[in-house]
Amino acid sequence: MNLDLAFYLAVFRRRLPYFLTTAFLITAAALAVAVVLPPQYQSEARLLLEASQIPDAMAAPTVQAAAVEKLQILQQRLMTRENLLRIARNRVVFEDIAKMTPNEIVKQMVSHTDIGIRGGQQQATLMDLAFTARTSEIANAVVTDFVTLVLAADVDVRIESAKETMEFFQQETTRLSDRLARLSANILEYQNANADALPDTLQFRMSQLAQLQERLAANERETRLSTDQKSRLVAIYDAALASGVGALPPTEEARQLIVLRDQLAQARIIYSETNPRIRILEEKVNVLEETVRQQTASGMSGLEAGGAGTTLKFQIADLDSTLAQLAAQKAELTNQIAALRETIDRTPEVKIGLDGLEREYANIQQQYNTAVANLAAASTGERIEVLSKGARVSLLEPATQPDSPSKPKRRMIVLLGMVGGIGAGLGLVLLIELLNRAVRRPKDLVDAFGITPIATIPYMQTPEEIQARRMTVLLAVALFGIGLPAAIYAVHSYYMPLDLFLAKVAAKLGIRL
Repeated sequence: MNLDLAFYLAVFRRRLPYFLTTAFLITAAALAVAVVLPPQYQSEARLLLEASQIPDAMAAPTVQAAAVEKLQILQQRLMTRENLLRIARNRVVFEDIAKMTPNEIVKQMVSHTDIGIRGGQQQATLMDLAFTARTSEIANAVVTDFVTLVLAADVDVRIESAKETMEFFQQETTRLSDRLARLSANILEYQNANADALPDTLQFRMSQLAQLQERLAANERETRLSTDQKSRLVAIYDAALASGVGALPPTEEARQLIVLRDQLAQARIIYSETNPRIRILEEKVNVLEETVRQQTASGMSGLEAGGAGTTLKFQIADLDSTLAQLAAQKAELTNQIAALRETIDRTPEVKIGLDGLEREYANIQQQYNTAVANLAAASTGERIEVLSKGARVSLLEPATQPDSPSKPKRRMIVLLGMVGGIGAGLGLVLLIELLNRAVRRPKDLVDAFGITPIATIPYMQTPEEIQARRMTVLLAVALFGIGLPAAIYAVHSYYMPLDLFLAKVAAKLGIRL
C-alpha cells in the first residue's frame, strides 16, 4: 500500500482552519468551565465500630447485629429528610437555599455527601463521612454535624434496643406469672372437685375397699350364724308348743344342744363336711337331741308352766334385733364399697385431667424460668449499654477544615479539554475528507475514469480569495473563542450556577460528578 504523505499533508493544511477552530473552541470551553466553576471544599471524618469491652461469655450484650449492618442502619438514620433539611438550613449550605424547594435541598445534600462503610471478617469496621461544600467552614461544620448525629443515633439505638428488650421480658415474665397463678388455681379447684378420686389416694382407697370387703364377709357369716340359731330356737319353740309343754323351761341339755348347734354351724363355715371335727360335733348334737326329746316327752322339767316359752321368745327377739343390726351394717358396708369402687373407677379419668393440667403448668413454668433468665440477661445488657461498655461507634478521626479546594480539578479539566479538542479537530477533518468525493489528484482520475492524464493544472487562488478565506477563519475563531466563554459565563451568572447546571445534566445522564 502506497501512502501519499504529501497529499495528506496538503489536505490537512487545507483543513487546518477546521482543526484549529474545533480544538480552540473545545479548549476555550474547558478553560471557561475550569475558571467559572466555583471551588468546592471537602471535609472528611472517620468513625470506628469498637467491639464490646466485656467478653460475651461473661455478659452477652443485648444489642446484637452484624457490624456492617449496624453502620448501615446508622447511615439510614443519618440521611433522613428531616436531618438533611435541618443541617442545610442551619449551615446555609447553598447560596440560594431560600429559593430552593425541600426536595431540591435534600437531593443536593445527598449528591454532596459521600459515605463509605468498610469491614469484614477479622477486620475493623469503619465508616467514612465526607461532604463537599462551597467553603471549607461549611464543609467542616456539616461533617461535624454528621458525626454528632451518628454518635447520638448509635447511643439511642443501643439504649433503646436494650430497654425494649428488657421491657419485653418484663411483660413476658408478668404474663407467664399470671398464667401460672391461674393454672395453680385451676389445679387446686380440680383437686378439690375430685378429692375422692385423686391418684395419690388410690392405694389407701384400695386397702379401704379390701377392709370393707372383709367386714362384709364377716357380716354375712355372722348373719348366717344368727339366722341358723334363730331357726333352731324357733324349731324348739314350735316343738314345745306341739307337745303341749310349751310352758316348760329348757333343761341344761337343751342349752348345751343350742351351743353345740352353734359350734357346728361355725365349723361348717370353716371346715368341710368330711372333717373329723364336723363328725364329732354332729354325733354330740344327735345324742343331745335324743336326750332333749326324751326329757320333753317325760315332762321332767320341774319348773313353773310358761317360763321356758317366755325365755325362748326373748332369745328369738334378741336374734331378730341382731339380724336387723347386721342387715343395716351390711347395707352401710355395701354403700361404702360401691362409693369406693366408683371413686376407684374414676381415678384414671381424674389422673388424665390432672396430668394435663400439671403438664401445662410444667411447660409454663419452664417458659417462666427461661423468661426470668432472659430478663436478668437483658437487665445486664441494658446496664452495659447505658455505661457504653458494649459495641459502640467512636470517633477515630474528627472532621478537619480543608486548606485547599478539592474540586474542581482545573488543570485536569483544561488538559482534558485540550486533548478532547485535538481529538475532535482530527475527527472533524477525517469526517470531512471521508464525505468529500471530489477529484483532487491524478490518481482520482485514473480510479474514476480509467485514463491517465498527461498533466494536471492545480486550482490557483487569487490573493483576494486567500485574504478573504483567512479573514473568515480568523473571524470565526475570534467569534467562537470569545463568544463561547462569554455564553458560559452568562449562563453561570444569570441563569444557573455552572456547578448546579452540570450536576443536573450529570444526574439526567446517570453520571456522578
